[in-house]
Amino acid sequence: MKNLITDIHGIAVGNATDLKLGSGVTAIVFDKPAIASGTALGGAPGSRELALLDPANTVETVDAFVLSGGSAYGLDAAGGVQAGLREDGRGLPVGGFHVPIVPQAILMDLTNGADKDWPQHSPYRDLGYEAYRNASASELQLGTKGAGTGATTVNLKGGLGSASARTESGFQLAALVAVNAMGSVTIGQGPHFWSAPFEEQDEFGGRGWPPAFQREDLALRMKGGPTTATTIGIIVTDATLTKARAHRLSIAAHDGFARAIYPAHLPFDGDTVFSAATCEKAVPDDWAFAELCLLATTTMARAIARGVYEADALPHEGALKSWKDKFGRP
Repeated sequence: MKNLITDIHGIAVGNATDLKLGSGVTAIVFDKPAIASGTALGGAPGSRELALLDPANTVETVDAFVLSGGSAYGLDAAGGVQAGLREDGRGLPVGGFHVPIVPQAILMDLTNGADKDWPQHSPYRDLGYEAYRNASASELQLGTKGAGTGATTVNLKGGLGSASARTESGFQLAALVAVNAMGSVTIGQGPHFWSAPFEEQDEFGGRGWPPAFQREDLALRMKGGPTTATTIGIIVTDATLTKARAHRLSIAAHDGFARAIYPAHLPFDGDTVFSAATCEKAVPDDWAFAELCLLATTTMARAIARGVYEADALPHEGALKSWKDKFGRP
């Protein structure tokens, strides 16, 4: 296992990164349609096909997910991914046509200081197509890549993070997340991550928690003015789940947001989690599914910390510093 979402068999991930734009797109592509759901708990979400993922609605599977920067402009990216899937003959059969099902969530990175002066049409459809064509089951770069390119937190550069885990019952589970939070993933002014209790093998620096918490560590810190907010992610398992159980898994992954970001789910965050089951393994019993929900929380929290830990500052004047810029590189 590489501690990546691609540890789950049947998943490929592709990034398209534009450092001049200060934004990008990440496509998560399933080898075959996956049972899927999702939940938005932030107060300002931006998405495509989120309603389709409601357990009460008819279509149960998706061909791909898309995470993108660009705020509402970024919603063009799913069209690029859909175009690639159509070229490859993928999609839900409907009246003689194949319609690729591609839910998407976006984050707001328009005001991060990079060049957003594009011509008539936004670049996100082309970036979506590029991300789809870059999809690989073996290569995945984190940090300032794909949807994490322009991401920030209140005090540090954000980025694309991932983590994976295995249950005692033998099911695999993994998270992928673009961390663009209004709040902070670190405690106070120091290097310690809120996710520290869940860290495995020093995956985000091994700093643990501070020896003591100060009152100022618990004060509200969040982006002000024109906000660049929203953390968006995906939680996936190889277990066989119903759409309703996939929905519950997405809710549990939101608990990982709350464990890793202080505070999360604010009125101007669009915090959204998609969930999927590749159904490569058996149906988990109630105990095994509860363990999957627990790991959805802790694995998402780890992925969030990794997204910040692996990030590099954007290459323009005044760009927000990265964790490694402030606290050292290995």
